[in-house]
Amino acid sequence: MQKRTLGTSGLEVSAIGLGCMGLSFGLGPATDMKEAIGVIRSAVERGVTLFDTAEGYGPFVNEELVGEALEPVRDQVLICTKFGFKINEKREMVGLDSRPAHIREVVDASLKRLRTDRIDLLYQHRVDPAVPMEDVAGAVKALIAEGKVKHFGLSEASTVNIRKAHAVQPVAAIQDHYSLWMREPEQTKFAVCEELGIGLVAWGPLGQGFLTGAITRDMTFDDPNDLRKDFPRFTPDALEANFKVVDFLKGLASRKVITPAQIALAWLLAQKPWIVPIPGGTKVAHLDDNLAAADVELTAEDLAEIDAAFATIDIKGAPLSAGLDAAIDR
Repeated sequence: MQKRTLGTSGLEVSAIGLGCMGLSFGLGPATDMKEAIGVIRSAVERGVTLFDTAEGYGPFVNEELVGEALEPVRDQVLICTKFGFKINEKREMVGLDSRPAHIREVVDASLKRLRTDRIDLLYQHRVDPAVPMEDVAGAVKALIAEGKVKHFGLSEASTVNIRKAHAVQPVAAIQDHYSLWMREPEQTKFAVCEELGIGLVAWGPLGQGFLTGAITRDMTFDDPNDLRKDFPRFTPDALEANFKVVDFLKGLASRKVITPAQIALAWLLAQKPWIVPIPGGTKVAHLDDNLAAADVELTAEDLAEIDAAFATIDIKGAPLSAGLDAAIDR
């Protein structure tokens, strides 16, 4: 597996990481625990070093899974997790909470679930407008001084808050929704990443599965645990319109004798050397498909063809539910 460095932080990671959320939460029924552990350990065997989770995934169960899976190989990998939600005694996320005292409580609890003594990259999951960003960054700075955290990150934060945080504690990476059909970070985040030396970890790089070509026209997302059921981009009418994307990717992939997922991930890797996608994967076959993208070289002609094709496709529907979108700091 090739390596990349997230900005100027010195944090070297595999060119493609693993987003672990879908093994436990968000995309339908959870994967069997034994099978999920096998997927994560298979990723390690294939050279993946960057593993992404959060206390909010489940809540808590995904961190427990990642902790158990990576405990035997802890010193070979980097574990990333997130704080920022208020979670009640029923394990329900009921708001945001990035008060410094709460951050410390979350980190101590996450360390136990993750079976480790340090978090390699700790993100604020969503910006809490009730807490000054300087206070958040100061709390993480103190945790870094104590050795409980190695690097600081922000997820879906505005450039204003990225700058505020970075002035207190250097931000190693931001995590943003970025893919072939979600290109907003190019206009909103690339310049600040270049200026401040910050890496970008791309979540949803395969469009919640759509860009792999595995989703069919008649597929429904009515499982109560599948977040896509509330995404306007995944309604039947929107899916039908958006299949122009899949048809194009399948055609290009066929000509290059690779897969649509590999096109989508290789395209992301070609944008900037400090971008690292974290596709999910619930089966070893998904890993084998996704990770091969690190060795795919798209030519300048390929990239121009992709840009030209997407410029002509009117993608239908918002990428996230109204509730999830409202929590993004813009």
